[in-house]
Amino acid sequence: MKVNSEGVSASRVYLPADQTYANLLEFFTSQFPHIDPSEWTARFDEGLIKTLDDQPLLSSDAYRPNTHLIYFRRLAREPEIPFEEEILYQDEHILVADKPHFLPVTPSGLYLHQTLLNRLKKKTGIQTLSPIHRIDRDTAGLVIFSINPYERANYQNLFRDRTVTKVYEAIAPYSKELANKLPLTYRSRLEESEHFLQMQEVEGEANADTYIELLEASEPWARYCLGPGSGKKHQLRCHLNALGAPIKHDQIYPVLTPYQEYDLDFSKPLQLLAKEIAFKDPISGEFRSFISKRVLLPF
Repeated sequence: MKVNSEGVSASRVYLPADQTYANLLEFFTSQFPHIDPSEWTARFDEGLIKTLDDQPLLSSDAYRPNTHLIYFRRLAREPEIPFEEEILYQDEHILVADKPHFLPVTPSGLYLHQTLLNRLKKKTGIQTLSPIHRIDRDTAGLVIFSINPYERANYQNLFRDRTVTKVYEAIAPYSKELANKLPLTYRSRLEESEHFLQMQEVEGEANADTYIELLEASEPWARYCLGPGSGKKHQLRCHLNALGAPIKHDQIYPVLTPYQEYDLDFSKPLQLLAKEIAFKDPISGEFRSFISKRVLLPF
């Protein structure tokens, strides 16, 4: 797997033998019409498009049918996340990281270098790292990575089969009415809303369930323990919001606020933490249990 000096992995593209183009720039602009041609020109100029043996190519180079090339993403400007991840555990099979708030797990959108995956690749030199599950960029806490590509599916199947125990903590408003109902397992049906950032509850058979317990309270706030039985997008945020206790500093529920691409407000991290995770290791057969060192803001 090819990586650049920042630990960012390359993508590979095949040049079909049954097609012809005037040059490589014409091929890339035709193959990826959603990317502006000027972006491809910049990537060629910066040496981000290469042969498999790492030789940089020019946009004017001739089309090379029946070959593979590699290319890297390029970002003119990327938000800097001034918080550090921590590696809690590592062996020859998995790596367990403790992620800070605001840091995406994998590259997407504006984020490339400032992601947990690429930071860990650069820090460890292990280019085969791959997350076996995800947490939101806004959420802090535990993320597990597979090291050996041939073992990745074994670990991912743990989440598919729901044999992983996950425990979250959240700070949200306290209400006596809700407290009197706890602990409880809240169930509902979650589906995408008209806005891709938000999920919504709809009528129908439940497809998401969350165990909710009150840990402590100091009005107007309380600390809740959350145990997701399923893994729907924004499930914990949706369920607490539905119970009248939206998570502190949530920018999506109940009201979607304008997304800040740059100049992020680091003073208001979402008060949601992936605190614990436990499972039987499918490779070693050992019971694994990990606890985040991070602590949510005091009330």
